[in-house]
Amino acid sequence: MKKKILAGIFLVSLISSALTLGLVCFILDLNSKNAFELGRFFAAMRFIEGHYVQEVERGKLIDGAIGGMVNSLGDPHSIYLAPQLYSQLRAETSGAFGGIGVYMNFKNGGVQIMNVIPDGPGYRAGLLAGDEILAVDGKPVEEISPGEVAIKIRGEIGTNVELLIRREGFEDMTYNLTRENIKVKTVAGKMIDDTLGYIKISNFSENTGEEFKSTLTELENSGMKGFVLDMRQNPGGVITSCIEVAQEIVPAGTIASVIQRDGEKEVYTSNLAAAKFPIIVLLDRNSASAAELLSGALQDTKTALVVGEKSYGKGSVQTLIPMMHDDGLKITIAKYYTPNGRSIDGEGIFPDVEVNLPATPPHQMYDLELDAESDPQLAKAEELLRHQVDAGKVLFDDDFWKST
Repeated sequence: MKKKILAGIFLVSLISSALTLGLVCFILDLNSKNAFELGRFFAAMRFIEGHYVQEVERGKLIDGAIGGMVNSLGDPHSIYLAPQLYSQLRAETSGAFGGIGVYMNFKNGGVQIMNVIPDGPGYRAGLLAGDEILAVDGKPVEEISPGEVAIKIRGEIGTNVELLIRREGFEDMTYNLTRENIKVKTVAGKMIDDTLGYIKISNFSENTGEEFKSTLTELENSGMKGFVLDMRQNPGGVITSCIEVAQEIVPAGTIASVIQRDGEKEVYTSNLAAAKFPIIVLLDRNSASAAELLSGALQDTKTALVVGEKSYGKGSVQTLIPMMHDDGLKITIAKYYTPNGRSIDGEGIFPDVEVNLPATPPHQMYDLELDAESDPQLAKAEELLRHQVDAGKVLFDDDFWKST
């Protein structure tokens, strides 16, 4: 008898779902195969609504279904954003936000700090690039959608967040941090000597293009003939700002191509008449996304040599799609390619000259007083750059390698 009742309940749910499905199929012009798959969804939803032990709101089920669809992609950069998270993410690249002053990325199911902003709460608490986040406010990161972790760490200024941190060689430790208004200056520069300059780009925000142009002009007026472009620990950011930087230093031609699934291509170009300076780019394993895009353009056009370590390997493009209830989707829609057609996604940028960095406190990467004696990557960059400047050349052709 109990089996008959359950069978009857399911049949009623199925018939009701079929009627709903018929209307949806008519509106969306679905074929039979897609209609069947959609029918499975509606049948499950109606059964849960009608017979789950507790009453469930349909909106909650729909949110869960959308989140499940996005998670099934296996892409850590694609996430479903509930209203609060969607609102927070919209402000993420504005140049000022409430947070703890760290940048994160995701690989192999983990969450790793890639960059620590000077004088932010994370910096003062002692967080380091390379630290792994195990839990946020007591919730293990594996129970949260990957991209959602960073958004959860942001919040109202003055509120607290608790992070469980794992650092190689140390016991796991809990950090209690108070969120602050994080104002980000993304570009800084100095003269190394009378002819060599140094420019650090920590990440790409909306203001990075203007900051870079201003710094470049200031150093050029100081007599700069070539410069080291340090993008170690740069997690990327706003691609349009990266293109603005590239248009100042990459010679005329293609900077990058963004190609969608259907083959539609958007090509970003530079109109710069010719490269003005020889450049040495510094990268490490935490250099990602827009930092890799710029490095690839400079490397392919022989405007720069890359020194350091193989970069992170994020060559995909995400877009933010608003939905109907103040929620949204952050979805990967394309991959970008260097001028020579290289895909960076999962591969990274390989250095022309590999130099591994010893165990040095990552905060020093921001210190413009950092000298070559404590930084073998910077030392090699200065050596190569000085050779090119002394030779009076801008582009790094084959003759450069024969003469070094």
